[in-house]
Amino acid sequence: MLFSDSLPQLWLTYAGLSLIVLVTGYLGIRALPPLPRLMLLGLVAGCLWMVAPFTLPLLEPDQTYSGLAPAIVVLAIGVLQHDGGQVAGALPLLLLGAAVGAGLGLLAWRQLRRRGDDDESGGRSGDKRASARGAQDGAASRRTQTHRRAGGRREPTVG
Repeated sequence: MLFSDSLPQLWLTYAGLSLIVLVTGYLGIRALPPLPRLMLLGLVAGCLWMVAPFTLPLLEPDQTYSGLAPAIVVLAIGVLQHDGGQVAGALPLLLLGAAVGAGLGLLAWRQLRRRGDDDESGGRSGDKRASARGAQDGAASRRTQTHRRAGGRREPTVG
């Protein structure tokens, strides 16, 4: 066996499965624009990865087992067992994880948008060399298009 204790193996399995859920979910919502897509991905990731404490009664009287588990699992078990204490402890943590994840998705979108703006402007907007470089690139692009229209060299395409 990989580990002498099965708890680390359980957490690694949960992490792997949650990554599979996130990747397939992200690929499943490709039709959405980037902002809602990243916020929804962050919301689901926050729900999956937020942890909450739990307590389970053991067979011996007056003995319990307590530990940490994903908040969504603690909430689901609390609902199935009609344990209001577990639900009351896990629900705020689950909502907090969802809010933090959605916020991180918003930050990721802003970072991608900022990087895209920098790429379009050629780096820093105040740099004269960058704007001259952009003008040279535009002239080279126009020459290439004219060359292609005139029957010049054509690059092969697949498809």
